[in-house]
Amino acid sequence: MKPRHLFILAFLLPGLFCPAQDAKLVGTAAAADSSVTASPARSLAAPDSYVIGASDELTVTVWKEPTLSGSLLVRPDGMISVPLLGDVTAAGLTPLQLADQIAARLRKYIQDPNVSVVMTQINSKKIYLLGEVAKKGPVEMTPDMTLLEAIASAGGLTDYANSKKIYILRGEAGKQQKIPVHYKQALKGNSQSNIALRAGDTIVVP
Repeated sequence: MKPRHLFILAFLLPGLFCPAQDAKLVGTAAAADSSVTASPARSLAAPDSYVIGASDELTVTVWKEPTLSGSLLVRPDGMISVPLLGDVTAAGLTPLQLADQIAARLRKYIQDPNVSVVMTQINSKKIYLLGEVAKKGPVEMTPDMTLLEAIASAGGLTDYANSKKIYILRGEAGKQQKIPVHYKQALKGNSQSNIALRAGDTIVVP
């Protein structure tokens, strides 16, 4: 091929490939944009069946009554303090049931009160691990969580753990109960040793 023809091809080839590359880039950007818009937003709302517990935080809103609305903490006794009403039992109720209860009591003061309750922080469904575990501190409690599941979620025991002296601290009826744990029996499949946990339990690993 003559040098003149080679010069012309060298000049034209970049122009032939650039549009294709640009189209590819545009298509990639469009796909990225669509993936962002398509991803659903995360909802922080608790399910309607959630049962409120001590240490949970919630927001009570009374329509057109800002002085009666606000964020509240569920006390250890299961009560919340609502303006105008005083103490109201919250623990053991769903947000909808609590809203109905507050509305019923407000009817003495307000005509047809419209009340909503939203969970803002769920703290009651946690257990705690102390001592010789890989990750100390609170652990989110899953339904029907057992001793072994809790220890596994905390990364397991350390090399210095005394598995024969593990125990659970459980608050019940205003008193603290110390429950001994047979860890090795639980590992062998003994269901009675693999204790079912309750919210607020503390597992201590010496």
